[in-house]
Formats: sequence, structure tokens, C-alpha cells
Amino acid sequence: MNLSTVKTYLPWVVAVALFMEGLDTTIVNTAVPAIAEGLQVTPLSLKAVVTSYILSLAVCIPVSGWMADRYGTRRVFSIAVTMFTLASILCGLAQNAPMLVAGRILQGMGAAMMMPVGRLAIIRTFPKAELLRAMNFVIIPALIGPLLGPTVGGLIVHWFSWHYIFFINVPVGLMALWLAHRYMPDYHGESRRPLDVVGLLLFGSGAALLSWLLEVFGEHQLGAAAAALLVVLSFSLLAAYGWHARKTAHPLLRLALFRVRTFRVSVMGGFITRLGVGGMPFLLPLLYQLGLGMPAWQAGLLMMPAAAAAMFMKFISSRVLARFGYRRILIVNTVMIGAVVSLFSLVNATTPIGLIVLLSLAMGFFNSLQYTSMNSMAFADIDTPDSSMASTISSSMQQMSMSFGLACGSLVAGWYLGDLPQTDHAAVTTALHYAFLTLGGLTALSSLSFWSLRPGDGESVSKGQVREAA
Repeated sequence: MNLSTVKTYLPWVVAVALFMEGLDTTIVNTAVPAIAEGLQVTPLSLKAVVTSYILSLAVCIPVSGWMADRYGTRRVFSIAVTMFTLASILCGLAQNAPMLVAGRILQGMGAAMMMPVGRLAIIRTFPKAELLRAMNFVIIPALIGPLLGPTVGGLIVHWFSWHYIFFINVPVGLMALWLAHRYMPDYHGESRRPLDVVGLLLFGSGAALLSWLLEVFGEHQLGAAAAALLVVLSFSLLAAYGWHARKTAHPLLRLALFRVRTFRVSVMGGFITRLGVGGMPFLLPLLYQLGLGMPAWQAGLLMMPAAAAAMFMKFISSRVLARFGYRRILIVNTVMIGAVVSLFSLVNATTPIGLIVLLSLAMGFFNSLQYTSMNSMAFADIDTPDSSMASTISSSMQQMSMSFGLACGSLVAGWYLGDLPQTDHAAVTTALHYAFLTLGGLTALSSLSFWSLRPGDGESVSKGQVREAA
């Protein structure tokens, strides 16, 4: 297989896998009320179905780079696609919430290897002059998945059983597996870096415990003393990893990279921002279906404008960043996101659909610019030899913040709902309105984390992208 053939078809291999993951995630978010009804549990309690998947990604992503270097990109990518597809079948066959959560964890493990390894193959195949075009080609299907997912998921749960939402992944997974077998290059690492098993155990257990605590807090099933003890334990495990990473020659995540200011601000500032907006994909379908009484398919349609706006922003974000700079964009845009999140507190049964669509468009537009800015600025001052480790740390922190954001959003909504039944549409709507105000305020406050940036930060990335696109 020559290089020209690989360059032609490799983006399609990764694009199909990204499409499958994006489609699956958004379908599940839309189908949560239907799944809850089928399993006879409360919708808010099913946040574990979403958070377990994202947390599994966060815990397993650091291992993906090591596995690709050790066993080769083709083998690891193919195993990842196979695992994701089989786990989707297990989710579709689930008869209760624990079985569904277990299947979602396996899905997350497959996605944790699938996405980073696919991106690694793209980076190693294309020279820098062609890399932007290749990555843009791959990203579009990732946005088409969320564009179609809510509607497809809504129609499935409206006309059929919720189990079928997971079986959609099977033909897509088989296609990705066939493409990977034919066109995925088999890259190996130049040196065999030992796996930091101790670091994986410390970091993984600390992050998993902290996310689980956020989940049970929302269900009010844990006493104050036990909760405090487990919080201390989770932070102790993460602190122990920090100490361990400083002492070992090959840490799982090399925390010394946080000394780079732009990387530190991007990752940590993005973490705080995602705490505010991470719960929106979970809470908005609840607002539309439980609060406003819409059917699942209509709630799915209302999630589409955000994905469409996000796709449009991808085409102009580099020029916007080159024009206004990372510091100004991140400060102003973060406040705008907080304002839009807060405005969803005004949505009720009498709100015109057109206004809801405008809010969704604004949400997708500003979110897309925010994520593009934070993700690209993270590598502005990172040396080439450190880019792989920086990507691993950034991806892990992004997935953790998404998991914590989902748990945080559900926790806030559950707190405002109190002991009132989730079948009370008026009570659910009021609780979600207060949650949107709280999360919007938190998001706006997170803009303070970007004030330490300097006007010229990130120009090596934004200016270079514009010159390359010209």
C-alpha cells in the first residue's frame, strides 16, 4: 500500500469512526427519558449512562498512545472499533441500568483507543503543510453525527424500542473495521516506553472515584461523613499521582508541561468552562421532553441547530482568531456562552420555537469557537517532541471535565428539584431554569481564568492556519 493510497483513504477511515462515536453520544442524550421509562428509573438517575462513558474515555485515553507505539496503529485501531461495536450490541441487549452502564464503560474504552490512535495515524501520515486539510476533512463527520443523532434517536424511541439506538452502530462499525483493515497504516513507536502502571492506577482510580461521588451526591444516597472521607480519598489519589509523576522517568501524564503558560491556561481554563456547559446536552433534552412535554423526535430536532452552527463556525474560526486574538476571544466568548446558558431559563411551554432555535444556534456557535480556541491554543508554545504528551494530557482533561460537567449539571438540577417528583412537569421546568442560571453564572465567571493570557498568545497557531488556508 503506497503513501498516496493511504493519504486518500485514511481520512475516511478515521472520519467513519468519528461519525459513529458522535452519532452514538448524541442519540443516547436524546433517548435518556425513553430509556428511563423503559428501565423504570428516574431520568436524572441515568446520568451514569452518560458520565460512565465519558469517564471511561478520560481514564483510558492516556494508555492509547502507549498501546499504539507498542502494538501498532492498525491493530489497536481495529481492536478499538471491534470493542466499540460489540459494546454497542451489549448496550442494546441491556435489561437494567447496571448492565447498560457496563456496556457504556466498554464503549468508552473502545472510543478511548479509537479516536486518539486515528488522530495519531493522521499526524504521522500527513506533513504539516497538508495536516490542516486532512484534520478538517475528519472533523466534519464528527459534527454530522451530532447533527443527525438527536433526530435519529428521537425517531427511533418514538416509533421503536430504545434498544435499537445502539444497534445503529453495528453497520457503521463494520464499515470502519473494513476500511481500517484495508487502509490503516501500521505505525509503531521508535522506542518501547514502559507503561506507567502505578500512575494509571492512581490517576484512574482517583478520577473515577471523584466522578462517582458527584453522581451519588445527586441521588442523595451518601452520608456527609462518608462523602467527605471519599472526597479526601479521591483527591489524595490524584495528589499521589502528582507526586509519582515527578519521580518516575516515564509518567503516564507528564505534568511538567503545565509550566507552559498557554498550555496551562487552555487546559485548566477549559476544564472550568466545561463544568458549566458540559451538562447542557443532558439537561436540554430533559427540558424539552419532561419540562415542555415534547416528544423525543421533536426534542431531537431542537438539538440540531447547535450542531449546524458549530459546523459553520469551524470554517471561519481560524480567521476570527487571527483577527481578534486568543485572549480577547476567550474572555468575551466565555461570557457570551454563560449568557446564552442563562437565557435558556426563560424557555417554557409558551416560548416560540423560533426563539429556542435561535438560542440553540447561538449555543453551538459560541461553543464551537470556544473549543476550537482552547484546543488549538494548548499547542501554541509546545515543542514538537512534547506534542504527543500534550495531546494526551489535553484529551484526558477534556473528557474528565465533560464527565464532571454532566454530573455537575445533573447535581444542580436535582438539588433545585429536591423531593418533588420528576413526573411533575412544572417542578422539573422550574428546577432546570434555576440550573441554567447557576451553570450560566459559573461559565461566565470562568472567563476570569483567561485574563492571564497576553495579546500575542496563540499567534503561532492562528496566523499559521490563516496563511496555510490562503
